[in-house]
Amino acid sequence: MEKQVHKLTIAGEEYRIISEESTEYMQELAREIDMKMASILKGSRVSTTQAAILVALQYADDATKNSGSADNLRSQLKAYLEDAAQAKSERDFYKRELDRIKAVNTAEENNTGRLW
Repeated sequence: MEKQVHKLTIAGEEYRIISEESTEYMQELAREIDMKMASILKGSRVSTTQAAILVALQYADDATKNSGSADNLRSQLKAYLEDAAQAKSERDFYKRELDRIKAVNTAEENNTGRLW
């Protein structure tokens, strides 16, 4: 994808950001950050920089927790895939065993039929 310049406004300040992302996506991110900063700045005595740091901390916390959740899901998925592979192997074994027993029964029926 081609890089493009995006003009974004956050907390009353305009920023020019170069990104491969779409303009709509970048504007949505800017709106989300702007709303989070506005909620922190409203009725408080923190500076815009402090609000930006608090928003950044919130995103870092979310990213860290989501990364842990993703690792946990990957681990669970790996275990499920291993279980599925084991079950498939067992199914194949029992299918072969059933085919063998059917063959033995057919042979016995054929032999029994000849004796009479």
